[in-house]
Amino acid sequence: MTLDLFMLCPFSLLYLRLAQITRLDLSYNPMTYLGEDTVSMPKLTHLYLDHMSLQDLSNTAMSQAPLLSHLDLSHNQLRYLEPLSGPMELARLNLTGNPIHCNCYLRPLKEWAKKGKVKLMGVCAGPPHLSDEPLEAVGPMELRCRSREDMIKEEFEEQEESRERALPTAKPKKKSKCPDNCDCDVKAQHATCENHGHTKVPYGFPSNTQLLDLRSNHFHYIPSNSFPGTDQVVSLHLEHCKVREIEDGAFRGMKGLVYLYLSDNDLTSLGSETFTGAPELTYLHLEGNQLAMFPGAALAPLPSLLVLHLERNTIGKLERAGQLSSVPKLRGLYLTNNTIATIAPGALNSAHLDTLQLGSNQLAEVPTDGLSKASSLTELYLSGNSIRWVGPKAFLPVSKSLKRLYMDDMGLEKMSRDSLAGLGSGLTTLSLGGNQLEELPDLSPLTGLEVINLAHNPLLCDCTLLPLRRWMENVSLKMTATCGHPPEFRGQSVRDVHVFKSCPGESVSSGKTLKGFKDIKSIKPKPTLLKVTMAKAKPGKAKPMPTKPKAKPLKSPKAPASKKNKKTVKESRKSVM
Repeated sequence: MTLDLFMLCPFSLLYLRLAQITRLDLSYNPMTYLGEDTVSMPKLTHLYLDHMSLQDLSNTAMSQAPLLSHLDLSHNQLRYLEPLSGPMELARLNLTGNPIHCNCYLRPLKEWAKKGKVKLMGVCAGPPHLSDEPLEAVGPMELRCRSREDMIKEEFEEQEESRERALPTAKPKKKSKCPDNCDCDVKAQHATCENHGHTKVPYGFPSNTQLLDLRSNHFHYIPSNSFPGTDQVVSLHLEHCKVREIEDGAFRGMKGLVYLYLSDNDLTSLGSETFTGAPELTYLHLEGNQLAMFPGAALAPLPSLLVLHLERNTIGKLERAGQLSSVPKLRGLYLTNNTIATIAPGALNSAHLDTLQLGSNQLAEVPTDGLSKASSLTELYLSGNSIRWVGPKAFLPVSKSLKRLYMDDMGLEKMSRDSLAGLGSGLTTLSLGGNQLEELPDLSPLTGLEVINLAHNPLLCDCTLLPLRRWMENVSLKMTATCGHPPEFRGQSVRDVHVFKSCPGESVSSGKTLKGFKDIKSIKPKPTLLKVTMAKAKPGKAKPMPTKPKAKPLKSPKAPASKKNKKTVKESRKSVM
């Protein structure tokens, strides 16, 4: 099945969950960013995202499209691209017409493409000595990073060269409307003043501008009504602008704004009217600032907000219930690398919250009460906190919806037997790597697991771990689980140690070889009874069966030829049982 979607609403791709689609064409839509798990189409093989306005793409955007083989990202605004996780069949990745900067940041993509035999199409846009070099031809040693000053100088020289080449090609034309020291492409609907030393927000951009890039300037302060005549702008970039304060109504009139990037500035607070006038804002990036409190009041004018990034701030607590009540549609909340130590009961309640990242904070316990009504949560990331103990029913409020749970590198020492209560076949990923666990709760109810990480835990390999060993033998998952204790087993795989053979309940395998478990399964009572029943079909001619003896022959008295056949059957059953 093929689907063409032209003029798609910039944020509606988030809802595309089309299970039967194999080819999808989204070309010429004004999207600038694709977030985590955007494309969830298990049968998709061809995806066309060319001639859009993409500036960034999450490395997990295609994670739910495992059969994707052809991805067309040509003619966008991508400078870098991380290796994509998810598509195992990807053969062609088209990056033609993107301003790809071939430096050290491209190296992971090149290594990933080489390992997966993915053909990269496109050429380098910079630095100058690699300009127009095919991506396939650039070697890893050529992908180097220079100092920021050198990179700025190279980009400036490259722009000057392109202007000089363009001068003799045609007669001077009337310059289109564009602020001084900025570049405007009316046809592409893009305007940029990036890193041009502006100290005030420029104005006077073409009225059809959809992408406005003002990053890496020195604004410090953004007054109200700073963007007149920009009602068609979909994406606004203000990263690395040293912004300390934004006046109320600064974005008033930007009724088409969907993506706002305020990352890596110096903001310490946001007023309740900061975002008034931008009602369609859907993706808000505030990571890398100095916000000390969750900006709940500032979000009230944003009823369409779906994704909020607050990583790398200084938020210390979520102390009020209903923190997310002002953004009822919120699906993704990213709070990693803050200093959050406490979360009030009900603070993160939200009917639609899908992804919650709380990694690398200062939490000492799972925020069970804080998620009491987060009934749609599918991903919870707690890695990097200092949670030493996970108590009973820790995830019960989200057990019906949770699919991915990450608790790595927390110093976790013990989990209650009922810590995973309620989590069943819906959980697909459980990551517990890099902790101090010696034993684990029962994992057998987690029948839907696709990924499990138990690496770097000092597991105690004695009979208390027997349920885990049995579970490992009954699943086909790839996993690393090694013994940390006792000393004689340290570093050995849980699968390989033989200590479990002496545990109660395992005596049936004593005296067997390493294939003992398989041998026991091969001597099943059911086939023996079936053969006896077949002999019973003609009672007058019943005889002892002249077959070869089993691996462990049944010890029953010799049966007469025919008349005591029924008794023989009963005795045989007893001996089998």
